[in-house]
Amino acid sequence: MATEALPLEGVIGFGGHVRDGLLLHPDGCTLIYPLGSTIVIREKGNPTSQEFLQGHSDKVSCMGLSRSGRYLASGQITYMGFCADIIIWDLETRTLRHRMSLHKVKVQALAFSFDDRFLASIGGQDDNSLVVWDAESGRAICGSPTSNESVLCVKFLNTTNTKIVTAGSRNMDVWEFDLANRKVRPHGCHLGQLKRVVETIVIDDEDHYAYCGTSTGDLLQVGLENKLFQNIGPKTKIPRGIVTSAISPFGHVVVGAGDGTIGVMDKKSLHMMTSIKLPSGISSLVMCNEITSKSFTFLVGTAHSSMYYVRYDTSTNTLHAELEQTNHCEKINDIAFPQGYSQVFATASGSEIRIWHATEYRELLRIKVPTLQCTCIAFMADGKSIISGWSDGKIRAFGPQSGKQLYVINDAHQQGVTAIIGTYNCKRIISGGKEGLVRIWRIGATSTSMEASMKEHKGPVNALELRKNDSECVSASSDGSCIIWDLTRFTRNNSLFASTFFKTILYHPDESQLVTTGTDRKITYWDAYDGQAIRIVDGSDSAELNALAVSPDGTSIVSGGGDKDVKLWGYDEGHCYYVGRGHSGAVTKVKISPDMKFIVSGGEEGAIFIWEYLTPPIDV
Repeated sequence: MATEALPLEGVIGFGGHVRDGLLLHPDGCTLIYPLGSTIVIREKGNPTSQEFLQGHSDKVSCMGLSRSGRYLASGQITYMGFCADIIIWDLETRTLRHRMSLHKVKVQALAFSFDDRFLASIGGQDDNSLVVWDAESGRAICGSPTSNESVLCVKFLNTTNTKIVTAGSRNMDVWEFDLANRKVRPHGCHLGQLKRVVETIVIDDEDHYAYCGTSTGDLLQVGLENKLFQNIGPKTKIPRGIVTSAISPFGHVVVGAGDGTIGVMDKKSLHMMTSIKLPSGISSLVMCNEITSKSFTFLVGTAHSSMYYVRYDTSTNTLHAELEQTNHCEKINDIAFPQGYSQVFATASGSEIRIWHATEYRELLRIKVPTLQCTCIAFMADGKSIISGWSDGKIRAFGPQSGKQLYVINDAHQQGVTAIIGTYNCKRIISGGKEGLVRIWRIGATSTSMEASMKEHKGPVNALELRKNDSECVSASSDGSCIIWDLTRFTRNNSLFASTFFKTILYHPDESQLVTTGTDRKITYWDAYDGQAIRIVDGSDSAELNALAVSPDGTSIVSGGGDKDVKLWGYDEGHCYYVGRGHSGAVTKVKISPDMKFIVSGGEEGAIFIWEYLTPPIDV
């Protein structure tokens, strides 16, 4: 039986690392942005109205929107020696219109002509060529190698489709596009003694000047008719360079910098009129349609995957920033649902724990412990606390509504806590450490104490699982063993061995079997009584498996791993029925909601994908 696509219901995330990846449709209310290999289209201010464009095989590296809003172009990264795809999407029908492939390894930048007829693309550093495409037919018209140094940005002029500007590391050219002879001819811009790496270009509405933001934090004004350098500003350079720029409705140049600075500059003198600083570097900047006689607004995307609305008030010459959306920007280390409740779930990433509303895709609570890594989380069965393991070896418990720290177990594990679980009677916590110890902690009303420390593993403990009656727990380790522990005598009852780094272990809901997965790419079923392997299923053809979840009714398994796919299997048949594709990094965690309505997966790129749960078809 062939595998089908797993329907994607929603995403929590934004690819903030993609330069100018945040786009606003000309209708003024539709946001478009990348997340891994998926492109998200959603209503401004409404995170739940999401649509998805899926066609890329790897991370989206750049995007371009046509002026009319009819076409969207997106480019991707691929492996060394392979060609990277450019896809032109029809936004009216939300369908893939053309897939074009010429550039090697990476597509660096894309730009449409003002009349939507042509698309210009630049290849990455392994390719470094300019290609002009016919947007209607998807065919390449002409191309040319660019400078010896890397080219980073490309723009068509605003009033003609026969001139293209490219710039990059110590180069800037205006190209004449000759459609009749299918040629592009470069004309170098004279910048005098200046040597700059241009990271962003914006062209004024009349096509008189190009404003080039550089990695050294200054803005160059270059005349497009005489191709001569005109001016440079501001006097004080902006730290970490100007990364993105736009022309405001009032003619100012708005710039975003790598240190989080947003500035409004006078386009003649290049004097900095006003600025504001956000917590992380700016990666995208796009003007909104909300314009009054005294103000204008624009959307900003940051490298830490947040979005802001910023309003510039001309009467007071000030900028006001308002947070619109925030997401994880680092690898998702763990995902947890409360016992029997599907409306919320928690994620651990970097130094943060966040609690999300599962259907509205919004953040309800954020807990942050700076400079540390939260490696694992779990809800206690009564729902009164979130327990978490940290890289400093401490176990911290927080209130799930207030985020207040309830208690800390100091020095729980010497080299960091790697796995954690709470007992069903809520009186004990079991933790696993990087050094291979499994420890049991008694949780009292006012104090915590260690009941037992069990050392048999020789590698990090990656997962822990409990029986429902709290009599036994099982630990999975990178040393190639899983050990079943007696929680009354604190000794080993049984053990399972395989030549793999075990990543996950789970009980089947009736507790007669255990299911494991790891670096050997196999999903293995074990007898929970005698520890013998019953069945081995190939979970992936190409990469290790990191995550596993068994449905509450025991009919299906969901797996995720280094091949970036989320797979749904029939438990009894061991057959993969559905595959969800969208992550651009390895899938690190998967969880099935307690009501079996959806699946949540987290990836190495920091994206959270929410998939519809489909029951495997039952063979009659």
